[in-house]
Amino acid sequence: MGGMAAAADIAEGISVSKAGRALAFGCSFTACLLAAGALAITLLGHPEGPATVSLALDDHATGPSKPAPASSAPDEQSASGPITGPVYAGRVLMADPALIENSKYGPLPRIADDGRKPMTVYAAAAPAGAKFKIAVVVNGLGRSPAATKVALDALPASVTLGFTPYAGDAGVWAAQARERGHEVLLQVPMEPADFPESDPGPNTLRSGQEEEANIQRLSWAMGRFTGYAGVTNLLGQRFLSDSEALSPVLTYLNRRGLYFFDNGAASQSVVPMVASQVGIAVAQGGAPLDSIQNPAEIDRRLSELETQARVNGSAVGSAFLYPVSVARIAAWAKGLQARGFVLVPVSAIVAEPAKK
Repeated sequence: MGGMAAAADIAEGISVSKAGRALAFGCSFTACLLAAGALAITLLGHPEGPATVSLALDDHATGPSKPAPASSAPDEQSASGPITGPVYAGRVLMADPALIENSKYGPLPRIADDGRKPMTVYAAAAPAGAKFKIAVVVNGLGRSPAATKVALDALPASVTLGFTPYAGDAGVWAAQARERGHEVLLQVPMEPADFPESDPGPNTLRSGQEEEANIQRLSWAMGRFTGYAGVTNLLGQRFLSDSEALSPVLTYLNRRGLYFFDNGAASQSVVPMVASQVGIAVAQGGAPLDSIQNPAEIDRRLSELETQARVNGSAVGSAFLYPVSVARIAAWAKGLQARGFVLVPVSAIVAEPAKK
């Protein structure tokens, strides 16, 4: 509010035109809004935590993107042509025709006739040699080429990367990630608690929506690119708390041979319960590592992951590709092995359902 006071002092001490006073007030008010927005982002965190803030994300920005409003029906146009032969990123398999169903939405993953599953075929190699395992997922890749490149250059290969379905070249970035050794997840937009004020984007899975409509929207997202071993949520506080809406989605993913990673966005998530009912392999994350975007706070959350891994044998956490998050995770990972831990992809931690 200092800017507004300064503008008032100037207006009282100097004779200016009405237009000049209006302009001064407008500039001061805009500055206050920007300052308040920055404070809200710092306190509330990114859009995958309990509270959400939507920002533009382009080559010059560092926050999460705000896609167009959710559409009522999925665009049936495929993101790529049919897969008729193996597709590689360097020497890494991105698409096996035996694991693909070519659909109007694009190439959808499926379980091969010989029983092979995408969650194992597209899983990244897990390092060995330590008793305690930790997996870290960095989400939001693909929308900002600059931020995505920084993450690929800085993060160790054992960090799992989540890509949104909205970038036209998401498949190109996912291929680069796989070639560098990363495991890849597809982020599926799901209804947050304050929808539509917070809107993940087109084809968001909705509570109260008919099952067929949500499966169509899910198929749209799944057809954007290939090579992912599992699916994770983009927002989803309300959707992941609704067992009736969630059950057919997890059933569908299970039938296609994928695992599901709950990134901790929903404090009242019913994923563990529903997953045990439908038989899908899952991993459960806690609160985001960077809900407070402060280096010391992120370091503290990473230390908590180590404590959790010592107690349970494994732990998994998630973050957004904020520059501070990427930098702190990269620095933390360098000393991990010396402290008795091993950084692994999520597939090395997912809990297989109990056989009935």
